Amino acid sequence: MEQYRGFPVLASALAWLLLAQVVGLHAQAPTAASVVAAAREALGVEKRLSAVTSFNATGRTRQIRDNNLVPIEFEINCELPDKFVRKDEIPAQDTDASVTGFVGEQLLVYPAPAARAGGPPPQAAAEQRLAGIKQDFARLVLAAFVASFPPYPLTFKYLAEGEAPEGKADILDVAGPGNFSARLVVQRDTHLPVMLMWQAPGPPAAANTPPAPVEHRLYYADFRDVNGTKWPFRIRHAIAGQTTEETTFDRIRINVKIDAKKFEVPK
Repeated sequence: MEQYRGFPVLASALAWLLLAQVVGLHAQAPTAASVVAAAREALGVEKRLSAVTSFNATGRTRQIRDNNLVPIEFEINCELPDKFVRKDEIPAQDTDASVTGFVGEQLLVYPAPAARAGGPPPQAAAEQRLAGIKQDFARLVLAAFVASFPPYPLTFKYLAEGEAPEGKADILDVAGPGNFSARLVVQRDTHLPVMLMWQAPGPPAAANTPPAPVEHRLYYADFRDVNGTKWPFRIRHAIAGQTTEETTFDRIRINVKIDAKKFEVPK
């Protein structure tokens, strides 16, 4: 096992990153519907996945900030389809917990972000923040459900077949509201989602120069059984080929009763 700035990097993940190649569609290529159905069957069969109404998850994220490795403890609460909130705490810092999420079209953010000089008006900034949080929600539930939910509806289209040392994979084009566009890689032998790829603007190269897009990748790994469904207990995020954070779940519970106060901004 190699190490990257304190992160364990699996050889299989590097193989996907360095050696995966896309081959064109062929006459008998699978369809998006068949790949999604097989993935949902592998994740817990349709009946069980459709019966999930809520989930609670706790764990730790190790994030690189200014060349420092910052440990973050988090709790995620979700009532499907339209209530989602994440609370982050940094044990090494004497600061309040931060909260981000949404209830329907209501944005939940604490502490309230400060206005940036030259930034968008408050309403536009809130709309951008809400869209970003819903995209994070979509990327998380894609790994556990390979499905779309009303807060952020997605469409799936079969793109291509991928080749890697682990074997073949099916690649789906995933599109959503606004500019959401990603590629979901589903390993063919296990039918489990293993990677999500998308482009996002990077830092501006110079003054008055539009930022160039950079590639983001989420690697889903360590799938475990949770009451008859499978969830990834490790998610690694890489930007432009460099690992920026790794999330490890300690516990995931489904169909739990969640206190309504969890979906309120702290007073």
